[in-house]
Amino acid sequence: MKKRIIALGFFDGVHLGHGGLLRQARQRADELGGIAAAMTFDRHPGEIISGKAMPLITSRKDREHLMRSLYGIDEVLFIHFNRAMMEMPWREFAEDCLLGDLQVCHVICGEDFRFGHRGEGTAALLAEFCREKQIGCDIIGEIALDGVPVHSTLIRSLLERGELEAAARYLGHPHCLSGTVISGKRLGRTIGIPTANIAVPHGVLPLPNGVYVTKVEADGQEYLAVTNVGNCPTVSEGAPLVVEPWLLDFSGDLYGKEIRICFYQKLRDEKKFPSLEALQAEIFRNAEQTRAYFNQKNDLS
Repeated sequence: MKKRIIALGFFDGVHLGHGGLLRQARQRADELGGIAAAMTFDRHPGEIISGKAMPLITSRKDREHLMRSLYGIDEVLFIHFNRAMMEMPWREFAEDCLLGDLQVCHVICGEDFRFGHRGEGTAALLAEFCREKQIGCDIIGEIALDGVPVHSTLIRSLLERGELEAAARYLGHPHCLSGTVISGKRLGRTIGIPTANIAVPHGVLPLPNGVYVTKVEADGQEYLAVTNVGNCPTVSEGAPLVVEPWLLDFSGDLYGKEIRICFYQKLRDEKKFPSLEALQAEIFRNAEQTRAYFNQKNDLS
């Protein structure tokens, strides 16, 4: 069996702070001829600890995609987090889970990493344990951008305000959302704006209702898109929240297929228009704004 080098963390959003751990895992795996892995949990530990729902930046699927595609992680391990895991003494977790189940040869964590019952396990204790067991351990210091520490809490607050470009600076990539295309009312087709609707994954923080400059990965290709997040007040009062990208320069059927939406900028709030014709005119204008946004980015690059 190949050696397993594991970065430890929840990795919500897979931001620049997480990137320090994941890059180190990839580097150590290359040096040791092993597997670069990341260990995370299937649910936020805070849900069990506080008894309250913890809205996530990214779904489990998007977390794994980002770790693999951006940082070259070979294996993402999702451990079930429950009350028994929460109450497990830190040393038992290190011995049974890290050494026993996962058979690590090298561990990487942040300097503020906490684990085990009441968070009694610290990065320093983990490093001491690794020395005792003669396995490698790297402790990564806090990563800051322009003097501001990079944390999921900060990014979450930026996304809640629709500040996509600011969030992307701390993430190191555009905010993304993936899902399976579902059938809608198909009214967009009647005005020349067919959309590929997805639901917000359970537990993931929804962006503020509005229209966004986006790109969509679908069928192995990337398309510019105008994406509405909201309840479609012009055509359906009180409808459930849905994410509706209109893929520019695309023709085809995406129903039942997986797509990934990357958000770059909020254009406007969602609003009710007096007619479908007025809605159509505004979305066409949003499409030109989207093309202009990416043309400008290409000119500056």
